[in-house]
Amino acid sequence: MVLVTAARDYINRMLQDISGMKVLILDSQTVSVVSVVYSQTELLQKEVFLVELVDSISKSKESMSHLKAIYFLRPTSENIKHLRRQLANPRFGEYHLFFSNMLKDTQIHILADSDEQEVVQQVQEFYADFVASEPYHFTLNIPSNHLYMLPAVVDPSSLQHFSDRVVDGIAAVFLALKRRPVIRYQRTSDIAKRIAQETAKLMYQQESGLFDFRRTEVSPLLLIIDRRDDPVTPLLNQWTYQAMVHELIGIQDNKVDLRNIGKVPKDQQEVVLSSEQDAFFKSNMYENFGDIGMNIKRMVDDFQQVAKSNQNIQTIEDMAKFVENYPEYKKMHGNVSKHVTLVTEMSKIVEERKLMLVSETEQELACNGGQGAAFEAVTNLLNNESISDIDRLRLVMLYALRYEKESPVQLMQLFNKLASQSAKYKPGVTLPNYHWLPASTSSDCSKPVIFALSIYSMRKFLLVQFLLKQAGVDKRTGDLYGNRDFLNIARNMARGLKGVENVYTQHQPLLFHTMESITKGRLRDVDYPFVGNHFQQGRFGAL
Repeated sequence: MVLVTAARDYINRMLQDISGMKVLILDSQTVSVVSVVYSQTELLQKEVFLVELVDSISKSKESMSHLKAIYFLRPTSENIKHLRRQLANPRFGEYHLFFSNMLKDTQIHILADSDEQEVVQQVQEFYADFVASEPYHFTLNIPSNHLYMLPAVVDPSSLQHFSDRVVDGIAAVFLALKRRPVIRYQRTSDIAKRIAQETAKLMYQQESGLFDFRRTEVSPLLLIIDRRDDPVTPLLNQWTYQAMVHELIGIQDNKVDLRNIGKVPKDQQEVVLSSEQDAFFKSNMYENFGDIGMNIKRMVDDFQQVAKSNQNIQTIEDMAKFVENYPEYKKMHGNVSKHVTLVTEMSKIVEERKLMLVSETEQELACNGGQGAAFEAVTNLLNNESISDIDRLRLVMLYALRYEKESPVQLMQLFNKLASQSAKYKPGVTLPNYHWLPASTSSDCSKPVIFALSIYSMRKFLLVQFLLKQAGVDKRTGDLYGNRDFLNIARNMARGLKGVENVYTQHQPLLFHTMESITKGRLRDVDYPFVGNHFQQGRFGAL
């Protein structure tokens, strides 16, 4: 069972078993859960005539006793408080309470005590505490979650809240899939270890009965890792359709906001990109940018043929056929316009930022090992005034990650170049020591460096320095560049001999090789230990 189907099944069960006119009441997180798998049209078909947020309902006193209220909420203390107030003065004829995760006994008692007028018809747990943006991809929509990889810079209470939310989300996914996994984690990550241990405690001790599912031949594996093992992938510009839209424009809950990109028709200012609702997107979401352009042209040509044939209305039968086919015609028109708009806007960005030029060097930094050529290529791009500040910074970061041990002096030269381009303020700003430079490199390398820097330049320096401190070679578990392990070296040599089909998409994320190691039983226990004694011999699947 895939995740979209699991989430849809839960929502179907909520809505179809309750007859009559309904109001669906959500919180700020469950509204995302519902919106990615259920359309407004589908809600209307289930007789849902109103959708409200739980905190908005608390502010209104209008009686709607003709409606049945379906609440779908996360079991948070804040939501329980809202329910207490609303049950004390009920506005709806019936209350059906569904929670996206496990309720505590104390919360159940609070709800029971609050229902003095006995309007609550049912209380159930439906484990859809995740946003299923794709059949095999979910998110928890946690803002700034990268900060939690660094426990030292996060308030302990915030860290606990983050950890609890991640554990809850993971638990809901496995409850929806009716599986209990074997759990492993990245040894070098404190937060990965913490989440793995708390998840195991929940599944194997606190709620072991709830997770007591029939064992399958292939045991599911839950592997907890953090971004520090692969800081390269998010620094690279992407060249496949879905990834490009997200990188250059932004996707949130399968929606793309186009209001700030220029003149766009009102019906195109927010568009949906969902593989479940858009056949063209489903077929092309992983295609590279060059192929996307050709595929969209074919779609436009097909649409023009349909539009032309529809205009040839000569008889009553032709008119009736046109009216019968009009909804599909209108849907096709919207789909064509959406994809043409997206590709047109991305083409503008690619040209303005010279991303093809930038990306070629990025891919060389990520995939090949020629330090001298890399230094020259990055230097040339830093000198190019058409390259944006963010792309310059990313290039220096990629170089720093690749050659932090091999060429510290050249790295300092690149940073001098990066910093000097925005030197507009008073000279004499003293930077802290370069932590990646060993004192023995030269007599000057261990001393503070003086630059005429703007505040922005200082920030760029600190970002590069912080990146190496948190995700440099000494902090990483895996063989990020494939130059330590014999099998990785052999694979890279073979790829070099065969050539690369597309220079812009030659990089493979470390996660790809990690998954490959899992399926072949080669993931090292010392790097990715099992939690407790839940190790099981045999084959493993992975989530």
